[in-house]
Order: sequence, then C-alpha cells, then structure tokens
Amino acid sequence: MNRKEATQKILEAKAAKGLTWNEIAKAGENSESWIVTALLGQATMTRSEAEQVGQLLELDEEVIQALTLIPHKGDTMQMPPTDPLLYRLYEMVLVYGPTIKELIQEKFGEGIMSAIDFELGIEKKEDPRGDRVVLTLNGKFLPTRKW
Repeated sequence: MNRKEATQKILEAKAAKGLTWNEIAKAGENSESWIVTALLGQATMTRSEAEQVGQLLELDEEVIQALTLIPHKGDTMQMPPTDPLLYRLYEMVLVYGPTIKELIQEKFGEGIMSAIDFELGIEKKEDPRGDRVVLTLNGKFLPTRKW
C-alpha cells in the first residue's frame, strides 16, 4: 500500500470514529501538527508510533506499515493549489516571502530556515472582530557553508 492509499484509509477511519486530530495526537508522543503531517503522508513514523495510531483508528497492518515508509514529500497537491485555504498560504508566501527572506538574512546572515529541523504551531486566537489564525513556523537556521 502506498502513502496516498494509506492516507485515504486514515481519513476514513478518523471520520468513522468521529475523532479530532487532537484526540488522535494524544494517543502518541508527538505534537498534533506532526501527527497530522505524518498521517497525511508527509513524515515517517516509527513502528511504535504507527502501531499506537493504528490501534486507536483500528487500521490494517498494510496501513501501519505504510506509515513507516519514507514519503516522497511535497507531491500531495498541484501547484499552485486550488483549495482556497491552501491557495491563501501560497499567496502569503508569494507576497511576504521576499520580506521573510530579507529579514531572516539580515538577522542571521546568508542561509535558510530548515523545514527538517522544524516545528509548526496552529492556534486559534479569539477576537471580537473575528477569530484569528496564528501560525508559528519554527525552523533551525542553516547558514550557507563555504568549502
């Protein structure tokens, strides 16, 4: 079973059980955002992590095994994305990406922010004018290396 097929089985099991991502994440030892990333096919789980989630969702052995495979990252959607929420994130990078790059390089020097040594936070901030989405992208700075 490939990662895309496994993701579909996971989404079906989640819906059938009426569980939230937070409830599923509590079955493991990782953050909610990391668990969702792995279950959507973009991170690799250890056998133990996959079994914990598999038990909660009553997943077949094929799905559990698929969760332990190293995925081909970044191929889960077309670019640019057509889903309105995903497109807005893409749009944010198009508009604010050069600013983010400029400020990172001014503060840290030449290099990049890692998406490997990385943490993602998603919070809801209540506001009387309309609730706010707070995204935290926390990546290690990797300076450009000279050789």
